Amino acid sequence: MSALAQLYQAAILEHSRSTRHRGVLDPADADQEGINPSCGDELRLTLRVDGDRIVAARFDGQGCAISQASAALMAKTIEGHTLDEATALVGHVKAMVHGEGVHDDLGELAILEGVRRLPARVKCAALPWTTLEAALATLPKTR
Repeated sequence: MSALAQLYQAAILEHSRSTRHRGVLDPADADQEGINPSCGDELRLTLRVDGDRIVAARFDGQGCAISQASAALMAKTIEGHTLDEATALVGHVKAMVHGEGVHDDLGELAILEGVRRLPARVKCAALPWTTLEAALATLPKTR
């Protein structure tokens, strides 16, 4: 295994074991479930929003290391962002994991780029972002 592959694997495993953003917010302004039927990954995402800003994000569920790492990175990243910024991140990350390039401002999320080389795992990495997209769609447009 190349040094880059080892670094990627270590980063994914580290984030998949993270407990900082795990759990369920109660009350929550958005509560969305996501499932990847092809592998059985399950995710519940809860968000707390103040005005147009995400002030807290938590996820719960089970799945492979890639889906859990992606969820942990997502929750960590979107806190403090506006709803529009979070929506833009969804598009950038989904494009990246599908092999359409890395957006300049993805920062730590760029470690998910390696998933594009594992076609069977693209849906795993995208699940949290698809779930976030659905959660954002449940929120009123003007808050």
